[in-house]
Amino acid sequence: MVGVLRLPMPILAKNQLFLQADVFARGYGGYNTRWALFLLHHIFPLESSKPPLATTVFFGANDAALSGRTSERQHVPIEEYKGNLRKIVLHLQECSPTMLIVLITPPPVCEEGRQAYAISLYGENASKLPERTNEATGQYAKACVEIAKEMGVRHINMWSKMQETDGWRKKFLSDGLHLTPEGNAVVYQEVIKLFNEAGLSADNMPYDFPHHSKIDFKNPQSVFQQNVCEL
Repeated sequence: MVGVLRLPMPILAKNQLFLQADVFARGYGGYNTRWALFLLHHIFPLESSKPPLATTVFFGANDAALSGRTSERQHVPIEEYKGNLRKIVLHLQECSPTMLIVLITPPPVCEEGRQAYAISLYGENASKLPERTNEATGQYAKACVEIAKEMGVRHINMWSKMQETDGWRKKFLSDGLHLTPEGNAVVYQEVIKLFNEAGLSADNMPYDFPHHSKIDFKNPQSVFQQNVCEL
C-alpha cells in the first residue's frame, strides 16, 4: 500500500503503481500543514495493521501565501510550517519505522500568472499586490528540504527542479500556482524515479493474485486456493 498525502490526481490516474499496489490519495485543495494536522490521525491511524510502504507529503504552496494579502487565511509562518512537517514525519514514522517517507517542496510561483488570473476573476477590483511570490515560496521549499535532511527522510525539490526548464512559468503552471498536465508529469516522473531508487519499482512488486498466465483453465481453483491462502 502506498499512502499519498496531497498529490494531484492527474498524477495518480496514470501511475503504474496502481497495477501492483493499493494507492490511497488524500489530497485536500487549499489546505496548509496547520489544517492537515487535524486529519493526520484519521488518514494514518496508529492502530492500523497495514501501514503504507511509502507516503509522499506535498505541502507548502498554501503555507507560503503572504500574510496581509488576499490569501492570508492560508498563511502559516515558516517556523510553524517546519514544525508541522516534523509532526507529520514523526507520526508516519510511528505508524511504521520502515515506511518510505518523501517530502515534496512546493513548486515555484509565477506572480504575473497569478495577477492575470486575479484580473480574469475580479477585473478592475483585483488586488495589485501578489498574494504569493516565488521568492517567499522558495524559502518554504528550502525549509522543506531542511526538515527532510534533519529527519532523515527523502525529498524532492520541486521548486528548483521545475525552474531548470526554460519557459517553466507557462509550461508547468496554469494560473501561476496550480500545475498544468506537463507540471503534473514532472512531479510524477520525480516520484517514480525516487521510488525506483528506493526499491519500490512497480515492475518488481508482486501481484496480489495470480497472473493470468498462471491460471490452469481446466482447474482454475487450484492456483487461487494456494495464492489467496498465502495473503
